Amino acid sequence: MPSVVGLLEERERGARERVEALREEVDRVRAELRDAELFWERFVTAREVLAEVVAGPVGGGLEEVAAATAAPVSGDGAVPGAIVPVWSEGLGVSVLSPAYQRIMGILAGSGAALVCREIASELGLEPVPAKVEGVRSKSNRLADRGWLVKEGSGRFTLAPGLRGGGS
Repeated sequence: MPSVVGLLEERERGARERVEALREEVDRVRAELRDAELFWERFVTAREVLAEVVAGPVGGGLEEVAAATAAPVSGDGAVPGAIVPVWSEGLGVSVLSPAYQRIMGILAGSGAALVCREIASELGLEPVPAKVEGVRSKSNRLADRGWLVKEGSGRFTLAPGLRGGGS
C-alpha cells in the first residue's frame, strides 16, 4: 500500500509539471503577441506616413494627420481597436481616444503618481475589479507607448516629456 506522503509528492510533482508547462505556454504566447503588435504597428506607421505625404508640405502637423486618419469616435468610450501611438516630441494628447485622454488629464492634474484604483475613482468608475483592470490595461498601454511611466509599486505618472500640460 502506497504511503500518503508518497501520494502527495506524486500529485505535487504532477501539479508542478503542469504549472511549468503553462508558464512556457504563456511565455510563447507573450512573444507571439509582441511580434504581432510590432507587425501591426508597422501598418499604423505606414498609414500615418502615407497620410502625411498625401497632405503635402501645405498640410497640417502630425496631430492633424493623426486625427484625419483615426477611426471615428462614437460616444465617449474608447474606440474598439483604438491605436495608442508611440509618443514622440511634438505629439499631443489629442491624438489619443477620449478614454485615454481622460486618464492623461487625471494624471496631469494630480501632481503625484496614482494607482489604477485611484485613477478609476477619479474617472467616476466604481472601484470594482473589472473597472480597475480596464484602467490598468489602458494605463499599461500608455506606459508601453511612452506616454506614462509605471513605477515598481504599480503607480503611474506622466512621462518626463509630457510634464506641464500633457503635450
